[in-house]
Amino acid sequence: MYTIKETVEALKSGKVTSVQLVEKSIETFESDKKSSLPLNAFLEIYDDAVSKAQECDAQISEARSNGSVDELYEKKPLLGIPFANKDNISVQGKRLTCSSKILQGYVAPYSATVINRLVSAGAIPLGRCNQDEFAMGSSTEYSIYGPTRNPMNREYVSGGSSGGSTAAVAANQALFGLGTETGGSVRLPASYCGVYGLKPTYGVLSRWGVVAYGSSLDQVGIIGHTPQDIATPLSVMCGADMYDDTSADLPDGKSLADLKGYSNEEIAKMKIAIPKQFLEAKGMDSDVNKVFEETRRWFEEKGAKVETVDIPVLDAAIASYYVIALSEAASNLSRFEGIRYGARVDNGKGYDELYKDTRSEGFGPEVKRRIIIGNYVLSEQFSGTTYKKGMSVRARIQRDVAEVFKTYDVIICPVCPTAAFKLGEKYDDPLAMYLSDLFTTFVNLARIPSISVPAGYTSEAKGKMPVGIQFAGKMFDEKKILRLAQNWEDEHPGCGCPVKE
Repeated sequence: MYTIKETVEALKSGKVTSVQLVEKSIETFESDKKSSLPLNAFLEIYDDAVSKAQECDAQISEARSNGSVDELYEKKPLLGIPFANKDNISVQGKRLTCSSKILQGYVAPYSATVINRLVSAGAIPLGRCNQDEFAMGSSTEYSIYGPTRNPMNREYVSGGSSGGSTAAVAANQALFGLGTETGGSVRLPASYCGVYGLKPTYGVLSRWGVVAYGSSLDQVGIIGHTPQDIATPLSVMCGADMYDDTSADLPDGKSLADLKGYSNEEIAKMKIAIPKQFLEAKGMDSDVNKVFEETRRWFEEKGAKVETVDIPVLDAAIASYYVIALSEAASNLSRFEGIRYGARVDNGKGYDELYKDTRSEGFGPEVKRRIIIGNYVLSEQFSGTTYKKGMSVRARIQRDVAEVFKTYDVIICPVCPTAAFKLGEKYDDPLAMYLSDLFTTFVNLARIPSISVPAGYTSEAKGKMPVGIQFAGKMFDEKKILRLAQNWEDEHPGCGCPVKE
């Protein structure tokens, strides 16, 4: 069983129990730790996962005995389903470290809204997963716990920053997972690991209880084996939250629980846009381009009109993104100073030295790099003008992308110019690492939804690694892109289950 739908039917009938699902994940986790090349997706399995599964089984057994199991699942559509959680999303009473030394030993005092809503729907938080430190990275190599490996080939990266959750799903250690996105950190690992990954419209999923990186860009995302495996959790998590003023309701959000693709006639009426800037991008791998052309032909064979559109401002997307993200990161991470929470290094030399020593020892090299750049951008020398310019470019991207959606239904493009690279290949080359986000950041800047669809593989000579293509829609068009992804899944069944048992 690889999908939520299959597993729910098995739970209803009694063919499998929630405890068995959790215990299988624990067994795999413990076995993997002894491997010569450990996946390192989960950092820990929560100590109450089995007891929560027992509670779910008791509810299911009682409902089965009185003939109300279907009604039970209408109220709790994820009852007994364990999921992977990223190490920057709070679960009350559980460790929350953002894979950073500075938060070692920190325990979350409350649960994030997305966790509370999943638990209310019967889902079980299985454990916390590895990530790039404070979600800053594209490979999950910038973690104090070591890198997460790609389940397809453990010599390769899993992508980042949500590489742990994604690898756990791809390796069948969890049925779905939560990640976070600032500039592509769900779609990128989904592409690298061969699963589906959704970045929703900004605000559709509450950020309350999620450790901030770049507040105007951050978004919780979902990883799954099928579009339905994303749609069901999204349907229970979405919506406005009184604790998050930037949250918003998702029209037809509740209807996502029963996802169906479009008819061929409906697809034939669609217009698909391909940004010219991405077709001309330097560094595009030939195998990635081949998979993209195959995806393009898939739309054309269904009668959709596919056209290249010119959006010149996209050339400035990655520069605008890093100016905004790093400025906001420097501001958000100023709270980690050794006084209020987290690690403290106090040599008795006063507050200035306490701050300096705590942050010097607590943060890793990539986080320090981004804090320094962010503070430089925000320094008195620039008087904030560079950040304002970045925001101005962002506003232009939002306007121009919105204008495209007045004519076109969906934008398609590769998730990344390349497939997964080998561990260590780009670790000491920050610029090359940043360019992994070349095709993803415009989505975050425009605040639109996009899903990474597992569309093919590179050649044997290049490791036969997964390649993802993204379908992006206008704001609050999650249902449209998920339905299109379902059409893809219907014709490529199992494409989001790269590792078979």
